[in-house]
Amino acid sequence: MSAKEKKVNSPRNRNRRNTEKIHPKRQVLVTGYPGFIGKCLVRKLLKAEPDSEFYLLVQEKFLNDAHKYIRGIRRQHREKIHLLKGDIADTDLGLAADELQRIRRKVTDIYHLAAVSYLGIAKTRMWRVNVQGTLNMLTLANEVEHLKRFNYMSTCFVSGDREGVIAESELDEGQRFRNAYESTKFEAEKKVRKAMAHLPVSIYRPSIVVGDSMTGEIERFDGPYFMGMLLAASPVSIPLPLPGKGDAPMDMVPADFVVEAIYRLSLLPEAVNQTFHIVDSNPLSARKIYELVAHRSGQEPSRVRVSAGLAKTMLKIPGLERASRAHRQAIDYFNTMAIYNNTNTDKILRDSGLCCPPIESYIDNLLTYAKNTYRARKKEAEFFDPLG
Repeated sequence: MSAKEKKVNSPRNRNRRNTEKIHPKRQVLVTGYPGFIGKCLVRKLLKAEPDSEFYLLVQEKFLNDAHKYIRGIRRQHREKIHLLKGDIADTDLGLAADELQRIRRKVTDIYHLAAVSYLGIAKTRMWRVNVQGTLNMLTLANEVEHLKRFNYMSTCFVSGDREGVIAESELDEGQRFRNAYESTKFEAEKKVRKAMAHLPVSIYRPSIVVGDSMTGEIERFDGPYFMGMLLAASPVSIPLPLPGKGDAPMDMVPADFVVEAIYRLSLLPEAVNQTFHIVDSNPLSARKIYELVAHRSGQEPSRVRVSAGLAKTMLKIPGLERASRAHRQAIDYFNTMAIYNNTNTDKILRDSGLCCPPIESYIDNLLTYAKNTYRARKKEAEFFDPLG
């Protein structure tokens, strides 16, 4: 496929005609800014909705970054943005009384993206943000006078250690959880599902979100994404084999596809009180992705297989231990035979022509961005460079 064809067929361009015709006029509250998906979604909203206004809830420690990003936006769009210093985990979201009243009176749509996902964070902090923070957002949603939609960002990994075909309608099936992120997101989604009885809710469960399919941009290299890069991109300098057999599907979705899907679904009335798997309908196995990344990087993939337990032990060796501490937990994702059925998503978005692009079409962009990013940070002591 040529570079021109890839651009035409990217998620944002395939769906541009459909979204740009809508031009809704909304009052939108977004949490999770300036996180990566939050930034991508706000860019999409500003472009697609020139008549809407946006309230971005930002933690104090991220205010400088938020202001920096906002300054880079066109002036006519900046006038539509209101930065609110607050925290979803605080009472009343940490907002002043007048700000809170303004939200209650004016907001029509909420996109709740904020969450702690880094696997190295303590469970108590994850619970405070992911569960209590979501409860606080639901409390606010109940007080919003003209709410049309509460959009909640969950994750496919609320399925925990389940295997086989997993339906969008399923949640609590007696599964166990491999880390605090899975368990706290599961508990949070239970709260959101309960709220469907009295709120217009849509739940989105993306699989592993990787970089933008066109630019490769990604904010953080962690979890299975980090492991894939570490294991496959430098098999010579770091001769680590893929843990386990690698037969399980490694479901990855580019960030721009996730944002397009969430945006489109959030505008459709038939998406109310439904859950959506935002996934690759035809994911490659972990080993196929391992081999694909290695070959695209000009390397020869290792043919050696080791158990997941041994691989975790290997990541504790000097030089790797510090960088991989939070990522050892992600090894289990390479060997969980889970298939995420996306019937709801496909049924509603089929006519729009929006679908997840195959990883073969954008893997080079991911690798280029990852390598450039690591090289730029190579001199920083806290970063280990697996792409060397």
